[in-house]
Amino acid sequence: MRAITIPEPGGPEALVWAEVPDPRPAEGEVVVEVVASAVNRADLLQRQGFYDPPPGSSLYPGLECAGRIVEVGPGVHGWAVGDEVCALLAGGGYAEKVAVPAGQLLPVPSGLDLVSAAALPEVTCTVWSNVFMIAHLRPGETLLVHGGASGIGTMAIQLAKAVGARVAVTAGGPDKLARCAELGADILIDYREQDFVQEIRKATDGKGADVILDIIGAKYLQRNIKALAVSGRLAIIGLQGGVKAEVNLAALMAKRAAITGAGLRARPLNEKAAIVAAVREHVWPLIGNGQVRPIVDRTLPMSEAAEAHRVVDDSAHVGKVVLTV
Repeated sequence: MRAITIPEPGGPEALVWAEVPDPRPAEGEVVVEVVASAVNRADLLQRQGFYDPPPGSSLYPGLECAGRIVEVGPGVHGWAVGDEVCALLAGGGYAEKVAVPAGQLLPVPSGLDLVSAAALPEVTCTVWSNVFMIAHLRPGETLLVHGGASGIGTMAIQLAKAVGARVAVTAGGPDKLARCAELGADILIDYREQDFVQEIRKATDGKGADVILDIIGAKYLQRNIKALAVSGRLAIIGLQGGVKAEVNLAALMAKRAAITGAGLRARPLNEKAAIVAAVREHVWPLIGNGQVRPIVDRTLPMSEAAEAHRVVDDSAHVGKVVLTV
């Protein structure tokens, strides 16, 4: 088969579409013939040499895919050759085939094609696990999403609105904020021109956000604490603004706030399977009835993964960039 390889870390040009050995399913795995994958910022970090795959997983980038099962390994039940699926991966989505633990498979939602479905696994699992399973966002609460126009952001807006929460977003510029508003965002903050702490306090009569979903990390830590409501929860899922920052513990204690940090890629298989099962139970019906949908900015051939990475590097997109085989 062919896959996107990274012979040497570097810029987008480091991605090479090359012949590689076919995967074989281990115990509890299936092999999926990939129709499409999607670009995540973790893929960019891996390309640059900063985010190695977990031990034992595929060396190729790609944390999600959609396609058809072509081989079923020993110990797999409930899935068969020919089933159309999408999947959460630890790696290997940028390829013509990938081996997937059965617990990380999802059926393609009703009414969606495989290309659109490829944009779902990573964002739905990330948002549901962090915003709902960990931070316990409730109806009537306010969620602040940093990077509202990103793949994560566009999904977080929709899921929060579907459960009856109020949604604030930060994004860069009026065009991206307008797209967030179309998806249901109630409070629109241009981080280039406005102070999100002041804006979220103003919009909530001084209360602040009950939950903050943060992709920035260190750069926003102190301001995020200021923006939290009493008993607020800060869920950190990205480190685009650095990895080290001081915390004013007095401010944190005064808010009775909680800070959590969680990724998906390195979690044990049983934890990933539990998240995937929760997404299938709670999110898939919302997609099936049209309340929630994948937001695909553009599709590009897998052989043009370098161009897809340039688009995401430049934040020149809204939602997901999808790669097709």
